[in-house]
Amino acid sequence: MVKLNPIWNPLRWKKSFLISIMALFLVVWFGFFDTYSIWTRFQLERDKRDLIRKTEMLVTETAEIKKRIEAFENDPALLERIAREEYGMRKPGETVYRIRN
Repeated sequence: MVKLNPIWNPLRWKKSFLISIMALFLVVWFGFFDTYSIWTRFQLERDKRDLIRKTEMLVTETAEIKKRIEAFENDPALLERIAREEYGMRKPGETVYRIRN
């Protein structure tokens, strides 16, 4: 039978050394390789914060658009101004002169 050097025989290692190796293995495993690792949770939390920020931005944008729609529905002068400036519409009998810069 071949005798192993005590350094290479895990049965002869001290318990504290074995526990530290096991703890290190568990920290590395749960930190980086597990399905629900700390790294994955960190990335998911970052994505969640980004999505919440985008959602808040879209909510404020939606509120502004609703205000504009309400202004269009309630203010005929605004609607007429936009029709004239943006789309070049005119009232019957009017002559429109376009000036180019």
